[in-house]
Amino acid sequence: MSKRHRKLLLEDILESGNKIYNYVYGYDFDTFVIDERTRDAVVRNFEIIGEASNRIDVDFKNQHSDIPWARLRGLRNRIIHEYFGIDFELVWHIIQNDLNPLLKKVETLYENIETQS
Repeated sequence: MSKRHRKLLLEDILESGNKIYNYVYGYDFDTFVIDERTRDAVVRNFEIIGEASNRIDVDFKNQHSDIPWARLRGLRNRIIHEYFGIDFELVWHIIQNDLNPLLKKVETLYENIETQS
């Protein structure tokens, strides 16, 4: 399997984060929690965010330690391994409070990264 360039992985994070916002646009928690399709789409995109962050090389992560790489991977692992036990209140909290600051940091990295590693 070929390694994807870190810029593409950052792009995956940005695209998935933006999809999450599009999926829940206009929703409150009660609407989100009863909409199975939206929940599934959001969970899938958090999985992608976690997987992309996991595949970014360690040196790059160490240089950009202000991004919670381990937490992103941890969320992905919780979602994949405990699907029936997902805490949707936690997922909603992350969407409302943590996702936007994360995407801003990742976008800054994405815009400034060289295409060659």
